[in-house]
Amino acid sequence: MLNITNTNFTLTSNNSTHQAMREIAYSMDLLIPGFYLWLPGIHIRFGGAVPDDQPYRYPGTIHSNTGMALVLPGYKILTTYNGSYDPQ
Repeated sequence: MLNITNTNFTLTSNNSTHQAMREIAYSMDLLIPGFYLWLPGIHIRFGGAVPDDQPYRYPGTIHSNTGMALVLPGYKILTTYNGSYDPQ
């Protein structure tokens, strides 16, 4: 049974866009199960997690304006994004 505990839908400004993309990148990078969709001005995250910035801030982000990903339990990921999560 899929238990969705963290649902986040945001229409974002420029500053919160970076944070939303960082949350999606963190969740995808760690393969945390969830559904992620990002379009210009819209970021949807069902599942996933907020980056734990202790002992250091998670630096990753997504370098694409549009995309979607589905991360399934068992480390299965289906995504349109093929780039890295490294900062530019």
